[in-house]
Amino acid sequence: MNYHFLRELADSWVLLALFVFFLGTWVWAFRPGSREIHGDAANVPFRHEDRPLTEAGCGGSCGECDCGSKFNTDPEVRS
Repeated sequence: MNYHFLRELADSWVLLALFVFFLGTWVWAFRPGSREIHGDAANVPFRHEDRPLTEAGCGGSCGECDCGSKFNTDPEVRS
C-alpha cells in the first residue's frame, strides 16, 4: 500500500461510507415517533428543579397527604 492508493480509497469509498453513515444517523434521529423520546431527553435537566420527587410522586402539593412535607419548603403548601 502506498500513498496514492490510500488517497484514492479515501477520496472515493471512505467518503461514500461516511456520507451513508451521516445520512443514516439523520434518518435515525428524525424517524417518525422519535419526537417524544427526544423531547423527554431534552427536559431531563428541568425535572424536579425545586425539590426531589417523593416516592408517591405528588411532591406534597396534593394537600391530601404529608409525603412531601419534608421536601417542600413552601409553608402555604404544607398542611
